[in-house]
Amino acid sequence: MSFADSGKKLVQLLGWFSFDRGRRTTKIKTFKMQKRLFGLVGRNISYSFSRKYFNEKFHKEHISDAQYVNFDIQTIAELPQKLAENPNIKGLNVTIPYKKEIISLLTKLDETAEAIGAVNTIKFTDSDIIGYNTDYVGFMESIHPLLKEHHQKALILGTGGASSAIAHAFKMLGISFKFVSRNPKMGQYTYADLGADILSEYKIIVNCTPLGTFPNVNDSPPIPYHFITSEHLLYDLIYNPSKTAFLQEGENKNATIINGLRMLELQAEKAWEIWNK
Repeated sequence: MSFADSGKKLVQLLGWFSFDRGRRTTKIKTFKMQKRLFGLVGRNISYSFSRKYFNEKFHKEHISDAQYVNFDIQTIAELPQKLAENPNIKGLNVTIPYKKEIISLLTKLDETAEAIGAVNTIKFTDSDIIGYNTDYVGFMESIHPLLKEHHQKALILGTGGASSAIAHAFKMLGISFKFVSRNPKMGQYTYADLGADILSEYKIIVNCTPLGTFPNVNDSPPIPYHFITSEHLLYDLIYNPSKTAFLQEGENKNATIINGLRMLELQAEKAWEIWNK
């Protein structure tokens, strides 16, 4: 079954084609029907940046008809029921580990999201559930001001859904890249491959792994940090803590460092733009 077929099945299950979602008689205990509902889908997301960011945005910008909540689920199979219980939902953000799995529940996929193979933003219309990827926009716009002439090649640590978006951004920026993985496919590096020659050639290093995320703040990707120089740019998608062990190692070598907070802010604003189109 294609993602469109399974997505249509979900849409029909939820009644999008059958009647006006705004007039459904389902009892909603938590949310008022007049509010547009947005949320984050993920696992173990109580720490969520998105919920705090959007609810503060709604307050500051006097957006009184919107609310943002977490949909913390253990498996993607739980999501259809969550959606059925909240017929006023208009848009979702998606985080690990569901950026690829969620594609099977969509009826349409934006061209860029299809190329990346991962979705982090979903828009609900009267007849469709559409997947987008705004991660690459957030990354591209946040790293661009830091790029210098010698930043021609990049190492992407990790091969999950986020790394696919980073790879797409590098393609858009004209920067060549290699993935580094514990279980590499053909054409990828292992961590053991990384030495002086490779690190002198690849001056951008992006951490797309969860290593170093709170509370495991002492963890870091196993790369040879003694080969890092002031010409390197180290980017960590992690934002909590604000300076991971990975970034601290870079700072110790006078490298340029940046965490994932600005990327998150930019991708969130792009998602808001999509939801309100």
